[in-house]
Amino acid sequence: MQDDRSTTAQRRQGIQSIARAAQVLRAVAAAPAGIGLVELAGSVALPKSTVHRIVGALSAEGLLAGGGEDPIRLGAGLGELAAAAPSPLPERLRPLLEELSEQLGETVDLAVREGARVRFLDQVQGGGRLQAISAVGEEFPLHCTANGKALLAELPSEAVEALLPTRLRRLTPATIASRRALLAELEQVRARGVAYDREEHTEGICAVGAVVRDGRGGVAALSVPVPASRFARVEARCAGAVAEMAERASRLLQSAG
Repeated sequence: MQDDRSTTAQRRQGIQSIARAAQVLRAVAAAPAGIGLVELAGSVALPKSTVHRIVGALSAEGLLAGGGEDPIRLGAGLGELAAAAPSPLPERLRPLLEELSEQLGETVDLAVREGARVRFLDQVQGGGRLQAISAVGEEFPLHCTANGKALLAELPSEAVEALLPTRLRRLTPATIASRRALLAELEQVRARGVAYDREEHTEGICAVGAVVRDGRGGVAALSVPVPASRFARVEARCAGAVAEMAERASRLLQSAG
């Protein structure tokens, strides 16, 4: 009988530990710029020593990063887990992607942010002879892609500063390599509702993107990549169509609850 009580107590303790770890992860996720240990302990209403142990255990598994003098942030291990989990977004939004691709005759991508990168969830290829194609599951940097900039513009500037280094990786001569310059462009993205990639990720490829909001803090992005040789002719039409379809997709997700 004593063994049964001991086993039950251990099981309850294990469940409580898992619940507390999940609570800590959610609190860190709610602070894109990172959070200090004292603030985190207050947020989850747990003793600082307890939160310190949980953060240490989660960091050892790659689920959190930072600590000490650095803000605590979500770790790369969460992105790997998220990538392995099927997302409901492609199934829900596929008809809209197909409609937009048919309307424009161009490839349409659906992507989400994972840390400092953007990952492609779905794609509908355009029907033209010359198309810009990326692979589903592929990851690109945020700072030089239309969908990445659209997603970055959803974050406050301080969160972007915490997420990206001062000097950004230059992939082409057109890449914005200064975080300050990127922050200025993100203000324009917020004002006009669409983001552009003007051969910043790949020479010869431009793109326009807009964010999709689900009403619960979750976001994705629609984008249309276009060969640079014809982008100037279709830019305005693509921008308007992408913004309109992103708004429709947002309403669809929000109505679904």
